[in-house]
Amino acid sequence: MSRLNKDTSNCMDDDGSGSNESSESEIYGEGTSYLVHEIAQITKLRSSPNENLSHVVPGRMRRLPASTVRMLVGREGNYSGRGKFSAADGCHMLSRYLPTKGPWIVDRMGSRAYVSQFSDDGSLFIAGFQGSHIRIYDVEKDWKVKKDISARNLRWTITDTSLSPDRQYLVYASMSPIIHIVNAGSATTESVANVTEIHYGLNFDSDNDGVEFGIFSIKFSTDGRELVAGTSDSSICVYDLGADKLSLRIPAHLSDVNTVCFADESGHLIYSGSDDSFCKVWDRRCFVSKGQPAGVLMGHLEGITFINSRGDGRYLISNGKDQTTKLWDIRKMSSNAMNLGLGDDEWDYRWMDYPRYARNLRHPQDQSLATYQGHSVLRTLVRCYFSPSYSTGQKYIYTGSSDASVYIYDLVSGEQVAKLDHHEAPVRDCSWHPFYPMLISSAWDGDIVRWEFPGNGEPTAPPPNRRSGGVRIRGMYYM
Repeated sequence: MSRLNKDTSNCMDDDGSGSNESSESEIYGEGTSYLVHEIAQITKLRSSPNENLSHVVPGRMRRLPASTVRMLVGREGNYSGRGKFSAADGCHMLSRYLPTKGPWIVDRMGSRAYVSQFSDDGSLFIAGFQGSHIRIYDVEKDWKVKKDISARNLRWTITDTSLSPDRQYLVYASMSPIIHIVNAGSATTESVANVTEIHYGLNFDSDNDGVEFGIFSIKFSTDGRELVAGTSDSSICVYDLGADKLSLRIPAHLSDVNTVCFADESGHLIYSGSDDSFCKVWDRRCFVSKGQPAGVLMGHLEGITFINSRGDGRYLISNGKDQTTKLWDIRKMSSNAMNLGLGDDEWDYRWMDYPRYARNLRHPQDQSLATYQGHSVLRTLVRCYFSPSYSTGQKYIYTGSSDASVYIYDLVSGEQVAKLDHHEAPVRDCSWHPFYPMLISSAWDGDIVRWEFPGNGEPTAPPPNRRSGGVRIRGMYYM
Protein backbone atom coordinates (compact mmCIF):
# COMPACT_ATOMS: atom_id res chain seq x y z
CA MET A 1 0.00 0.00 0.00
CA SER A 2 1.55 3.32 -1.00
CA ARG A 3 0.91 6.69 0.57
CA LEU A 4 -0.85 9.41 -1.38
CA ASN A 5 1.61 11.44 -3.42
CA LYS A 6 1.07 14.89 -2.01
CA ASP A 7 2.97 18.05 -1.23
CA THR A 8 3.65 18.17 2.53
CA SER A 9 5.16 21.64 2.44
CA ASN A 10 1.69 23.18 2.31
CA CYS A 11 -1.02 22.10 4.74
CA MET A 12 -4.17 24.02 3.92
CA ASP A 13 -7.78 22.56 4.20
CA ASP A 14 -11.75 21.83 5.61
CA ASP A 15 -14.08 20.67 8.21
CA GLY A 16 -15.73 17.72 6.44
CA SER A 17 -17.12 15.01 8.63
CA GLY A 18 -16.19 11.36 8.16
CA SER A 19 -19.56 9.69 8.55
CA ASN A 20 -23.27 10.32 8.68
CA GLU A 21 -23.82 8.00 11.63
CA SER A 22 -26.24 9.46 14.14
CA SER A 23 -24.68 10.56 17.39
CA GLU A 24 -25.58 10.32 21.03
CA SER A 25 -22.47 12.21 22.04
CA GLU A 26 -22.54 15.65 23.57
CA ILE A 27 -20.15 18.57 23.33
CA TYR A 28 -20.10 21.44 25.77
CA GLY A 29 -17.56 23.71 27.38
CA GLU A 30 -16.89 27.15 28.72
CA GLY A 31 -14.93 27.95 25.58
CA THR A 32 -17.28 26.63 22.92
CA SER A 33 -17.25 29.82 20.80
CA TYR A 34 -13.48 29.97 21.16
CA LEU A 35 -13.31 26.38 19.93
CA VAL A 36 -15.27 27.24 16.81
CA HIS A 37 -13.12 30.24 15.92
CA GLU A 38 -9.73 28.78 16.85
CA ILE A 39 -9.55 25.00 16.52
CA ALA A 40 -12.11 24.92 13.72
CA GLN A 41 -9.98 27.24 11.64
CA ILE A 42 -6.79 25.28 12.30
CA THR A 43 -8.58 22.05 11.46
CA LYS A 44 -9.95 23.60 8.28
CA LEU A 45 -6.49 24.67 7.19
CA ARG A 46 -5.25 21.11 7.65
CA SER A 47 -8.12 19.14 6.16
CA SER A 48 -9.93 21.16 3.47
CA PRO A 49 -9.29 20.97 -0.28
CA ASN A 50 -8.13 23.78 -2.47
CA GLU A 51 -11.35 25.61 -3.33
CA ASN A 52 -10.85 25.01 -7.04
CA LEU A 53 -10.71 21.24 -6.52
CA SER A 54 -14.22 21.23 -5.02
CA HIS A 55 -15.74 22.62 -8.26
CA VAL A 56 -17.51 20.37 -10.72
CA VAL A 57 -16.09 22.65 -13.39
CA PRO A 58 -14.07 25.80 -12.80
CA GLY A 59 -16.29 28.55 -11.47
CA ARG A 60 -19.08 26.30 -10.13
CA MET A 61 -19.04 25.69 -6.39
CA ARG A 62 -20.20 22.53 -4.60
CA ARG A 63 -20.69 21.84 -0.93
CA LEU A 64 -18.03 20.03 1.04
CA PRO A 65 -16.91 17.35 1.41
CA ALA A 66 -15.81 17.23 -2.21
CA SER A 67 -16.09 13.82 -3.84
CA THR A 68 -12.93 11.87 -4.50
CA VAL A 69 -13.74 11.63 -8.21
CA ARG A 70 -14.25 15.39 -8.45
CA MET A 71 -10.94 16.06 -6.73
CA LEU A 72 -9.10 13.64 -9.01
CA VAL A 73 -10.66 15.33 -12.04
CA GLY A 74 -9.61 18.68 -10.62
CA ARG A 75 -6.06 17.47 -10.09
CA GLU A 76 -5.79 16.11 -13.64
CA GLY A 77 -7.25 19.36 -14.96
CA ASN A 78 -4.83 21.32 -12.76
CA TYR A 79 -7.67 23.38 -11.31
CA SER A 80 -5.52 24.32 -8.31
CA GLY A 81 -2.62 25.46 -10.47
CA ARG A 82 -0.21 23.17 -8.63
CA GLY A 83 -0.59 19.99 -10.64
CA LYS A 84 -0.73 17.84 -7.51
CA PHE A 85 -2.52 17.50 -4.18
CA SER A 86 -1.40 19.56 -1.22
CA ALA A 87 -1.20 17.92 2.21
CA ALA A 88 -4.63 19.37 3.01
CA ASP A 89 -6.12 18.02 -0.22
CA GLY A 90 -4.91 14.56 0.73
CA CYS A 91 -6.24 14.93 4.28
CA HIS A 92 -9.64 15.91 2.92
CA MET A 93 -9.79 12.75 0.83
CA LEU A 94 -8.38 10.31 3.37
CA SER A 95 -10.26 11.66 6.38
CA ARG A 96 -13.58 10.73 4.73
CA TYR A 97 -12.65 7.05 4.75
CA LEU A 98 -12.75 6.01 8.38
CA PRO A 99 -11.23 2.66 9.40
CA THR A 100 -14.54 1.04 10.31
CA LYS A 101 -14.52 -2.13 8.17
CA GLY A 102 -13.75 -5.43 9.85
CA PRO A 103 -12.51 -6.40 12.25
CA TRP A 104 -9.73 -8.86 11.43
CA ILE A 105 -7.84 -10.65 14.17
CA VAL A 106 -4.19 -9.65 14.50
CA ASP A 107 -3.59 -11.77 17.60
CA ARG A 108 -5.51 -13.44 20.37
CA MET A 109 -3.84 -13.91 23.74
CA GLY A 110 -4.90 -15.58 26.95
CA SER A 111 -4.42 -12.45 29.06
CA ARG A 112 -5.63 -8.85 29.05
CA ALA A 113 -4.15 -6.42 26.55
CA TYR A 114 -3.13 -3.21 28.30
CA VAL A 115 -1.19 -1.18 25.74
CA SER A 116 -0.96 -1.13 21.95
CA GLN A 117 0.65 1.43 19.66
CA PHE A 118 2.04 1.87 16.16
CA SER A 119 5.59 3.12 15.74
CA ASP A 120 5.89 6.68 14.41
CA ASP A 121 6.44 5.42 10.87
CA GLY A 122 3.73 2.77 11.10
CA SER A 123 6.07 -0.12 10.25
CA LEU A 124 5.85 -1.74 13.70
CA PHE A 125 3.08 -2.37 16.19
CA ILE A 126 3.63 -3.02 19.91
CA ALA A 127 1.15 -4.73 22.23
CA GLY A 128 1.62 -5.37 25.95
CA PHE A 129 -0.32 -7.96 27.95
CA GLN A 130 -0.93 -8.67 31.60
CA GLY A 131 0.61 -12.11 31.25
CA SER A 132 4.20 -10.72 31.17
CA HIS A 133 4.19 -10.60 27.37
CA ILE A 134 5.02 -7.83 24.92
CA ARG A 135 4.89 -8.48 21.20
CA ILE A 136 6.34 -6.40 18.39
CA TYR A 137 4.62 -7.05 15.04
CA ASP A 138 6.04 -6.26 11.61
CA VAL A 139 3.09 -4.51 9.97
CA GLU A 140 4.61 -4.63 6.49
CA LYS A 141 5.23 -8.40 6.69
CA ASP A 142 1.65 -9.49 7.27
CA TRP A 143 1.80 -8.81 11.02
CA LYS A 144 4.52 -11.37 11.65
CA VAL A 145 5.75 -11.35 15.26
CA LYS A 146 9.15 -9.71 15.01
CA LYS A 147 9.91 -9.96 18.70
CA ASP A 148 8.18 -11.82 21.51
CA ILE A 149 9.30 -10.37 24.83
CA SER A 150 8.89 -12.07 28.19
CA ALA A 151 9.07 -9.28 30.76
CA ARG A 152 11.30 -9.22 33.81
CA ASN A 153 10.18 -8.70 37.42
CA LEU A 154 6.64 -7.89 36.36
CA ARG A 155 4.30 -6.61 39.06
CA TRP A 156 0.60 -6.94 38.27
CA THR A 157 0.81 -6.05 34.58
CA ILE A 158 2.60 -4.20 31.83
CA THR A 159 1.33 -0.68 32.58
CA ASP A 160 2.97 1.05 29.62
CA THR A 161 5.52 0.70 26.83
CA SER A 162 7.35 3.21 24.65
CA LEU A 163 9.40 2.69 21.50
CA SER A 164 12.39 4.94 20.84
CA PRO A 165 12.12 7.30 17.85
CA ASP A 166 14.74 5.26 15.94
CA ARG A 167 12.76 2.06 16.72
CA GLN A 168 15.85 0.40 18.19
CA TYR A 169 14.83 0.26 21.85
CA LEU A 170 11.66 -0.50 23.76
CA VAL A 171 11.03 0.36 27.41
CA TYR A 172 8.33 -1.24 29.52
CA ALA A 173 6.92 -0.36 32.93
CA SER A 174 4.93 -2.12 35.63
CA MET A 175 3.99 -1.43 39.24
CA SER A 176 7.67 -1.12 40.12
CA PRO A 177 10.17 1.79 40.20
CA ILE A 178 12.34 -0.10 37.72
CA ILE A 179 11.85 0.50 33.99
CA HIS A 180 13.35 -2.14 31.69
CA ILE A 181 14.84 -1.45 28.27
CA VAL A 182 15.06 -4.03 25.47
CA ASN A 183 16.96 -4.00 22.19
CA ALA A 184 14.02 -4.01 19.79
CA GLY A 185 16.26 -3.97 16.74
CA SER A 186 18.21 -7.15 17.50
CA ALA A 187 17.78 -10.33 15.50
CA THR A 188 16.60 -12.29 18.55
CA THR A 189 12.92 -13.17 18.17
CA GLU A 190 12.32 -14.76 21.58
CA SER A 191 13.48 -12.17 24.10
CA VAL A 192 13.35 -13.77 27.53
CA ALA A 193 14.56 -11.38 30.21
CA ASN A 194 18.21 -12.09 31.10
CA VAL A 195 18.07 -15.51 29.44
CA THR A 196 18.17 -14.86 25.70
CA GLU A 197 18.63 -11.09 26.03
CA ILE A 198 19.52 -8.56 28.71
CA HIS A 199 16.61 -6.38 29.83
CA TYR A 200 18.55 -3.55 31.40
CA GLY A 201 16.93 -1.94 34.42
CA LEU A 202 16.62 1.84 34.86
CA ASN A 203 16.03 2.81 38.49
CA PHE A 204 13.54 5.67 38.91
CA ASP A 205 13.83 5.61 42.70
CA SER A 206 16.34 8.39 43.31
CA ASP A 207 15.89 8.39 47.08
CA ASN A 208 16.49 4.67 47.59
CA ASP A 209 14.39 4.99 50.72
CA GLY A 210 12.77 1.60 50.32
CA VAL A 211 9.31 3.07 49.62
CA GLU A 212 7.80 1.10 46.76
CA PHE A 213 5.87 2.76 43.95
CA GLY A 214 4.72 1.82 40.49
CA ILE A 215 4.95 3.55 37.13
CA PHE A 216 1.73 4.09 35.21
CA SER A 217 3.05 5.99 32.20
CA ILE A 218 6.37 6.16 30.33
CA LYS A 219 7.32 8.10 27.17
CA PHE A 220 10.46 8.70 25.13
CA SER A 221 11.35 12.27 24.22
CA THR A 222 11.34 13.07 20.51
CA ASP A 223 15.15 12.97 20.36
CA GLY A 224 15.25 9.66 22.23
CA ARG A 225 17.59 10.97 24.91
CA GLU A 226 15.15 11.11 27.81
CA LEU A 227 12.23 9.27 29.37
CA VAL A 228 9.40 10.89 31.30
CA ALA A 229 7.33 8.82 33.73
CA GLY A 230 4.26 9.24 35.94
CA THR A 231 4.25 7.32 39.23
CA SER A 232 1.91 6.03 41.91
CA ASP A 233 3.64 8.22 44.51
CA SER A 234 2.27 11.39 42.84
CA SER A 235 5.51 12.27 41.06
CA ILE A 236 6.85 12.98 37.59
CA CYS A 237 10.32 11.65 36.78
CA VAL A 238 12.68 12.47 33.92
CA TYR A 239 15.48 10.00 33.18
CA ASP A 240 18.60 11.01 31.22
CA LEU A 241 19.52 7.95 29.15
CA GLY A 242 22.94 9.29 28.18
CA ALA A 243 23.95 9.85 31.79
CA ASP A 244 22.04 6.74 32.92
CA LYS A 245 20.48 8.52 35.87
CA LEU A 246 17.35 10.27 37.04
CA SER A 247 17.70 13.96 36.18
CA LEU A 248 14.46 15.34 37.60
CA ARG A 249 11.84 14.27 40.11
CA ILE A 250 8.81 16.48 40.69
CA PRO A 251 6.27 15.99 43.51
CA ALA A 252 3.65 16.93 40.96
CA HIS A 253 0.19 16.01 42.22
CA LEU A 254 -1.83 14.98 45.26
CA SER A 255 -2.54 11.48 43.94
CA ASP A 256 -1.40 8.91 41.37
CA VAL A 257 0.06 10.40 38.18
CA ASN A 258 -1.66 8.17 35.63
CA THR A 259 -0.36 9.83 32.49
CA VAL A 260 2.50 12.03 31.26
CA CYS A 261 3.79 13.15 27.88
CA PHE A 262 6.04 15.72 26.25
CA ALA A 263 4.06 18.59 24.74
CA ASP A 264 6.13 18.95 21.56
CA GLU A 265 9.46 18.19 19.95
CA SER A 266 11.39 20.68 22.09
CA GLY A 267 10.99 18.62 25.25
CA HIS A 268 10.69 21.76 27.38
CA LEU A 269 7.01 21.29 28.27
CA ILE A 270 5.55 18.24 30.02
CA TYR A 271 1.86 17.50 30.51
CA SER A 272 0.65 15.39 33.43
CA GLY A 273 -2.72 14.04 34.55
CA SER A 274 -3.62 12.62 37.92
CA ASP A 275 -6.30 11.07 40.07
CA ASP A 276 -6.52 14.52 41.75
CA SER A 277 -8.51 15.51 38.58
CA PHE A 278 -6.00 18.11 37.31
CA CYS A 279 -3.99 18.42 34.13
CA LYS A 280 -0.77 20.27 34.82
CA VAL A 281 1.76 21.92 32.54
CA TRP A 282 5.43 21.89 33.54
CA ASP A 283 8.06 24.12 31.94
CA ARG A 284 11.47 22.63 32.64
CA ARG A 285 13.22 25.87 31.70
CA CYS A 286 11.91 27.64 34.78
CA PHE A 287 11.13 24.74 37.11
CA VAL A 288 14.41 24.97 39.05
CA SER A 289 13.76 28.59 40.00
CA LYS A 290 10.00 28.31 40.60
CA GLY A 291 9.46 24.69 41.65
CA GLN A 292 5.82 24.95 40.54
CA PRO A 293 3.85 24.01 37.45
CA ALA A 294 3.55 26.60 34.72
CA GLY A 295 -0.21 26.21 35.10
CA VAL A 296 -3.16 24.01 36.01
CA LEU A 297 -6.15 23.03 33.87
CA MET A 298 -9.42 22.46 35.76
CA GLY A 299 -12.62 20.91 34.46
CA HIS A 300 -12.65 17.20 35.19
CA LEU A 301 -14.63 16.15 38.25
CA GLU A 302 -12.74 12.89 38.71
CA GLY A 303 -9.29 11.46 38.04
CA ILE A 304 -7.60 11.68 34.66
CA THR A 305 -6.70 8.41 32.96
CA PHE A 306 -4.80 9.62 29.90
CA ILE A 307 -3.43 12.71 28.14
CA ASN A 308 -2.51 13.04 24.47
CA SER A 309 -0.74 16.10 23.07
CA ARG A 310 -1.59 17.49 19.67
CA GLY A 311 2.16 17.95 19.26
CA ASP A 312 2.08 21.74 18.91
CA GLY A 313 2.80 22.69 22.53
CA ARG A 314 -0.66 24.23 22.84
CA TYR A 315 -3.53 21.75 22.62
CA LEU A 316 -4.13 18.44 24.40
CA ILE A 317 -6.97 16.08 25.18
CA SER A 318 -7.62 14.08 28.34
CA ASN A 319 -9.83 11.18 29.35
CA GLY A 320 -11.42 11.41 32.78
CA LYS A 321 -13.20 9.09 35.18
CA ASP A 322 -16.09 11.56 35.03
CA GLN A 323 -16.84 9.77 31.71
CA THR A 324 -15.67 12.62 29.49
CA THR A 325 -12.89 13.53 27.11
CA LYS A 326 -11.86 17.18 27.25
CA LEU A 327 -9.99 19.41 24.82
CA TRP A 328 -7.63 21.98 26.33
CA ASP A 329 -5.63 25.04 25.28
CA ILE A 330 -2.77 25.65 27.72
CA ARG A 331 -3.14 29.41 27.18
CA LYS A 332 -6.26 29.16 29.35
CA MET A 333 -4.47 27.52 32.30
CA SER A 334 -4.49 29.13 35.74
CA SER A 335 -2.19 29.14 38.74
CA ASN A 336 -4.91 28.10 41.21
CA ALA A 337 -6.78 24.81 41.35
CA MET A 338 -10.20 23.83 42.69
CA ASN A 339 -10.96 20.14 43.12
CA LEU A 340 -14.69 19.45 43.43
CA GLY A 341 -15.24 15.76 42.70
CA LEU A 342 -18.54 13.99 43.27
CA GLY A 343 -18.48 14.35 47.02
CA ASP A 344 -18.95 10.59 47.18
CA ASP A 345 -15.98 8.92 48.85
CA GLU A 346 -17.56 5.51 48.34
CA TRP A 347 -17.54 5.66 44.54
CA ASP A 348 -14.77 3.62 42.91
CA TYR A 349 -14.49 3.52 39.11
CA ARG A 350 -12.88 0.07 39.20
CA TRP A 351 -16.09 -1.77 40.04
CA MET A 352 -18.93 0.77 40.28
CA ASP A 353 -20.97 2.48 37.57
CA TYR A 354 -20.80 6.24 37.34
CA PRO A 355 -23.73 7.77 39.29
CA ARG A 356 -26.56 8.95 37.07
CA TYR A 357 -26.89 12.29 38.86
CA ALA A 358 -23.21 13.03 38.24
CA ARG A 359 -23.54 12.95 34.46
CA ASN A 360 -25.12 16.40 34.51
CA LEU A 361 -22.62 17.95 36.88
CA ARG A 362 -20.27 20.64 35.55
CA HIS A 363 -17.19 22.15 37.11
CA PRO A 364 -17.97 25.84 37.79
CA GLN A 365 -14.50 26.82 36.60
CA ASP A 366 -14.19 24.43 33.67
CA GLN A 367 -11.32 25.72 31.52
CA SER A 368 -11.67 23.15 28.75
CA LEU A 369 -12.52 24.22 25.21
CA ALA A 370 -14.89 21.30 24.63
CA THR A 371 -16.15 18.14 26.31
CA TYR A 372 -17.04 14.92 24.51
CA GLN A 373 -19.39 12.31 25.97
CA GLY A 374 -20.74 8.95 24.89
CA HIS A 375 -17.97 6.51 25.80
CA SER A 376 -17.28 4.98 29.20
CA VAL A 377 -14.15 5.39 31.35
CA LEU A 378 -14.47 2.70 33.99
CA ARG A 379 -12.55 -0.37 35.25
CA THR A 380 -9.20 0.69 33.76
CA LEU A 381 -7.15 3.69 32.56
CA VAL A 382 -8.81 4.10 29.15
CA ARG A 383 -6.78 6.03 26.56
CA CYS A 384 -7.72 8.69 23.98
CA TYR A 385 -5.90 10.27 21.02
CA PHE A 386 -5.98 12.83 18.23
CA SER A 387 -6.34 11.20 14.82
CA PRO A 388 -3.22 11.29 12.60
CA SER A 389 -2.07 14.58 11.14
CA TYR A 390 -0.96 13.13 7.81
CA SER A 391 -4.20 11.43 6.82
CA THR A 392 -6.88 13.36 8.73
CA GLY A 393 -5.42 16.73 9.71
CA GLN A 394 -6.22 15.71 13.32
CA LYS A 395 -9.89 16.43 12.73
CA TYR A 396 -11.04 13.53 14.93
CA ILE A 397 -10.40 12.26 18.40
CA TYR A 398 -10.83 8.59 19.25
CA THR A 399 -10.93 6.64 22.47
CA GLY A 400 -11.30 3.18 23.91
CA SER A 401 -14.19 2.51 26.25
CA SER A 402 -15.08 0.19 29.10
CA ASP A 403 -18.26 -0.80 27.24
CA ALA A 404 -15.94 -2.78 24.89
CA SER A 405 -16.11 -0.32 21.96
CA VAL A 406 -13.98 2.30 20.22
CA TYR A 407 -15.52 5.76 19.71
CA ILE A 408 -14.53 8.32 17.09
CA TYR A 409 -15.66 11.94 17.51
CA ASP A 410 -15.44 14.95 15.23
CA LEU A 411 -13.10 17.36 17.02
CA VAL A 412 -15.02 20.52 16.16
CA SER A 413 -18.68 19.46 16.20
CA GLY A 414 -18.37 16.78 18.87
CA GLU A 415 -20.46 14.43 16.73
CA GLN A 416 -19.87 10.71 17.20
CA VAL A 417 -18.93 9.72 13.66
CA ALA A 418 -18.19 6.04 14.31
CA LYS A 419 -18.42 3.32 16.96
CA LEU A 420 -16.47 0.10 16.53
CA ASP A 421 -17.94 -2.98 18.21
CA HIS A 422 -16.27 -6.35 18.53
CA HIS A 423 -14.71 -6.86 21.95
CA GLU A 424 -16.26 -8.45 25.03
CA ALA A 425 -14.31 -6.50 27.65
CA PRO A 426 -12.97 -2.96 28.18
CA VAL A 427 -10.93 -1.52 25.31
CA ARG A 428 -8.04 0.08 27.17
CA ASP A 429 -6.00 1.19 24.18
CA CYS A 430 -6.32 1.74 20.44
CA SER A 431 -4.06 3.13 17.75
CA TRP A 432 -4.69 4.72 14.34
CA HIS A 433 -2.02 4.09 11.70
CA PRO A 434 -0.06 7.32 11.06
CA PHE A 435 -0.58 7.14 7.28
CA TYR A 436 -3.24 4.59 6.31
CA PRO A 437 -6.97 4.26 7.17
CA MET A 438 -6.26 1.48 9.66
CA LEU A 439 -7.00 1.31 13.38
CA ILE A 440 -6.04 -1.36 15.93
CA SER A 441 -8.02 -1.94 19.11
CA SER A 442 -6.86 -4.02 22.06
CA ALA A 443 -8.97 -5.12 24.98
CA TRP A 444 -9.11 -7.12 28.17
CA ASP A 445 -10.59 -10.04 26.24
CA GLY A 446 -7.05 -10.58 24.87
CA ASP A 447 -7.98 -9.71 21.27
CA ILE A 448 -5.89 -7.41 19.09
CA VAL A 449 -8.04 -6.59 16.07
CA ARG A 450 -7.61 -4.51 12.92
CA TRP A 451 -10.15 -2.11 11.41
CA GLU A 452 -9.64 -0.70 7.92
CA PHE A 453 -11.14 1.08 4.99
CA PRO A 454 -12.14 -0.47 2.69
CA GLY A 455 -10.94 -3.85 3.91
CA ASN A 456 -9.06 -6.49 1.97
CA GLY A 457 -11.67 -9.13 1.22
CA GLU A 458 -10.65 -11.43 4.06
CA PRO A 459 -13.43 -12.92 6.21
CA THR A 460 -13.92 -10.83 9.33
CA ALA A 461 -13.66 -12.06 12.90
CA PRO A 462 -16.80 -13.91 14.05
CA PRO A 463 -19.21 -12.19 16.46
CA PRO A 464 -18.36 -12.88 20.12
CA ASN A 465 -21.21 -15.34 20.65
CA ARG A 466 -19.96 -17.50 17.77
CA ARG A 467 -16.41 -17.95 18.96
CA SER A 468 -15.31 -21.45 19.76
CA GLY A 469 -15.69 -22.16 23.43
CA GLY A 470 -18.78 -19.99 23.84
CA VAL A 471 -19.17 -16.54 25.27
CA ARG A 472 -16.63 -15.28 27.75
CA ILE A 473 -18.12 -14.04 30.97
CA ARG A 474 -17.25 -10.54 32.04
CA GLY A 475 -15.90 -10.50 35.56
CA MET A 476 -14.48 -7.93 37.92
CA TYR A 477 -11.93 -5.56 36.43
CA TYR A 478 -9.16 -3.67 38.16
CA MET A 479 -6.82 -0.84 37.21
